[in-house]
Amino acid sequence: MSFENIAVLGLGKVGRLAAKLLHDSGFNVTGYDVKTPREKLPFAVKNTDLTSPRALAAEFARVEAVLSCLPYHLNTDVASAAHAAGIHYFDLTEDVPTTRSIIELSATSKGLMAPQCGLAPGFVGIVGASHAAVFDQCRSIRMRVGALPQHPTGRLAYAFNWSPQGVVNEYLNDCEVIEEGEHKWVSPMEWHETLYIDGVKLEAFTTSGGLGTMCETYLGKVDNIDYKTIRYPGHMDLMNFFFHELLMREQRDIAGEILVNAKPPVEDDVVYIHVSTEGEIDGRLQRKEFVHGYRPLEIVGAQQTAIAWTTSASVVAVIEMVRDGILPERGFLKQEEIPLAAFLGTRTGSLFRR
Repeated sequence: MSFENIAVLGLGKVGRLAAKLLHDSGFNVTGYDVKTPREKLPFAVKNTDLTSPRALAAEFARVEAVLSCLPYHLNTDVASAAHAAGIHYFDLTEDVPTTRSIIELSATSKGLMAPQCGLAPGFVGIVGASHAAVFDQCRSIRMRVGALPQHPTGRLAYAFNWSPQGVVNEYLNDCEVIEEGEHKWVSPMEWHETLYIDGVKLEAFTTSGGLGTMCETYLGKVDNIDYKTIRYPGHMDLMNFFFHELLMREQRDIAGEILVNAKPPVEDDVVYIHVSTEGEIDGRLQRKEFVHGYRPLEIVGAQQTAIAWTTSASVVAVIEMVRDGILPERGFLKQEEIPLAAFLGTRTGSLFRR
């Protein structure tokens, strides 16, 4: 079922860019935010109370799909309104309980329910699944992602270019893994490792939410699956001190405010992606890798940060594939079911080939 009318909720940096990319790809976009953007946008914008079920129902009657770029805690209500309206639903959440509620809705949905369409979960799962499919027997899928300043300062060596609430959740919520064939939950900010990308020394450690539904999909098929966040060396120890020794884990909102105040966003960022899979082909053990450092690009007439364009392009490419009939039009969409070649072949997904 082709469609062209889509609502984009939340016009922050990522939502605004996603809406522009959708408009550029031929969609009829309406943007929604509680504030009027300073920037003149090439699509209609409405100031709407997005916490009102009545307001959501009225607006969703006018579109065939909705992309939520709102804070994760609002997405369950938005997904419920989309389900009631019978339209497609997309979001960028890494929050596990939110995704579980959307999976339940998808059992009776008239449209497609597709959460977790960002970078991680999202694009890295598409890459990992495409590599795993090459092996006769896959023994491991390891996914690492980090959005970092190109020119870090201070001992934390970080900048909050992403939602502080999302980052705090990733650092504090338990992490899903498959280890030696067993589905487990492990603590965040552990399983520390060192890795190098483009000659840069980095560290990686467990954080929550990045695997999406991959553990459910690959349990009994792949012996080891895990997701870790990439940071500059020393970051993990300092964040463990901040959250656990100073007890900031008990005050998540305040913790987010402190961290953003200390390390505000930067324009010169880099998104590191390191996906490695191992397994057997014709009886021989082999390894496949997808390793890239993505930097800011000029897109839709302006320079865009790496985290903004990689996240926005991920979800817009998926929406293009649904519109064009490449992906299902109802039920629940797992990111690992999306073919990488088709993703990279879309107008927006091709940005990842630069």
